[in-house]
Amino acid sequence: MPSTKHIIIIGAGPGGLGAGMLLSRRGFKVSIFENHAEVGGRNRAIRLGDFCFDTGPTFLLMKGVLDEMFSLCGRRSEDYLEFLPLAPMYRLVYADQELSVFSDRERMRAELNRVFSEGGDGYERFMVKERQRFTRLYACITRDYSALSAFLSWDLIRALPWLAFPKSVFANLGQYFHAEKMRLAFCFQSKYLGMSPWDCPALFTMLPYLEHEYGIYHVAGGLNRIAAAMAKVIAEEGGTIHTSTSVQSLVIQDGAVKGVKLADGSEVLADEVIVNADFAYAMSHLVEPGVLRKYNQQGLQKLEYSCSTFMLYLGLDKLYDLPHHTIVFAKDYHTNIRNIFNNKQLSADFSFYVQNASLSDPGLAPAGKSALYVLVPMPNNDSGVDWQTHCSSVREQVLDTLGERLGLKDIREHIETEKIITPQTWESEENVYKGATFSLSHKFSQMLYWRPRNRFEELQNCYLVGGGTHPGSGLPTIYESARLSANLISKKYQVSFQDIKKSTWLKTNKA
Repeated sequence: MPSTKHIIIIGAGPGGLGAGMLLSRRGFKVSIFENHAEVGGRNRAIRLGDFCFDTGPTFLLMKGVLDEMFSLCGRRSEDYLEFLPLAPMYRLVYADQELSVFSDRERMRAELNRVFSEGGDGYERFMVKERQRFTRLYACITRDYSALSAFLSWDLIRALPWLAFPKSVFANLGQYFHAEKMRLAFCFQSKYLGMSPWDCPALFTMLPYLEHEYGIYHVAGGLNRIAAAMAKVIAEEGGTIHTSTSVQSLVIQDGAVKGVKLADGSEVLADEVIVNADFAYAMSHLVEPGVLRKYNQQGLQKLEYSCSTFMLYLGLDKLYDLPHHTIVFAKDYHTNIRNIFNNKQLSADFSFYVQNASLSDPGLAPAGKSALYVLVPMPNNDSGVDWQTHCSSVREQVLDTLGERLGLKDIREHIETEKIITPQTWESEENVYKGATFSLSHKFSQMLYWRPRNRFEELQNCYLVGGGTHPGSGLPTIYESARLSANLISKKYQVSFQDIKKSTWLKTNKA
């Protein structure tokens, strides 16, 4: 019986919680060990007095994938969460113009015609062709690649031309839009993967398409409520989550994981272990030296990692008239991108993102006040930047830039409380290797079979979920990693389960 099989999950992030939901539903004994006092990992809440912030992700894309996770557990997501569609989805701010972005086709075309001289002529071509790319690639990207034989499927062979290798997202957009600013409106999403649009593989042009086709959502209370809802399902299905409980190491015997050793020295044994910790951190901290060959310290150093972020969470005694989401492009975007990804140095002029969720979700702050979330992409810790030295000056630079670019000139006068996370604290306090917030980069040589696999190739009885494994970073793909690992374990023990043959949320009439 599956109830006799014990599954330990290290980390209660989105991937660990997703796998825990599915496996507990299928009758396995599930134990999750989470270092923090609250579930969610980088999807958990940050509470500063009466102000509430999301730690990391702040909007939900591909909501249907989350709906499927709940459906596979015999539940409806809307019974646990309140979803708020956003219109506009976000505002883009250039040095000399602004663009509001809508998932409504007519409003988007009108806005493109208003802002850009070339207008919205390429928009329809973009939507048609990128829909075709997505419908051909999505099922291929989200299948299991534990074995090389996965490449022999006919649907993957047919989809290969849609990879558009070796084009980048920025280059691929040239078939629809001419002006650089026009392309930036449809390629800044590569930052969701921690990559430059000039390096990010063209297949990820599907990201802006998905926003425009399906819209983006806010969750009442913040996206951290998704983690809380998942934890509730796990408890309802008999699973156990141990918060404020650190895992010191994996228990490994003869190349097989037998359980975990906790920080207090006790060992908990299991039949299978799922690792939801940051992949490179886990391999370098939870596994003794000499055990791994491919992903030992030298192997991890050879991999390419995403950028990092400087985070500023501000509890303000004032409400500002800003959209829910605002993306501001550096005046010299090329130099800023080169400094982040190539030169790995700080920039005098930077791009940034601001979430002002309190206007649409008043529960995040006291009446008349607001919880402002600011994210600035930064080089990861390969930069060698001493953040203890630079943190204060970068904070001042961020506040100055909020005043200059968004008109928040009086913001310092209204700060009641604040929290900062630097690339260094991502690494030292959040256990993110090199502070690379989006984990491994998504270049072709680190995707599919060549990304760390859901059934981990170096250790038996060990599975991976999260942004550092296949299919990659971002909430929807992390949920898919949970589904893949849960299915692999279920198949191993011959436990029958319902699965998604083809995502039910896809608009098949438009495929």
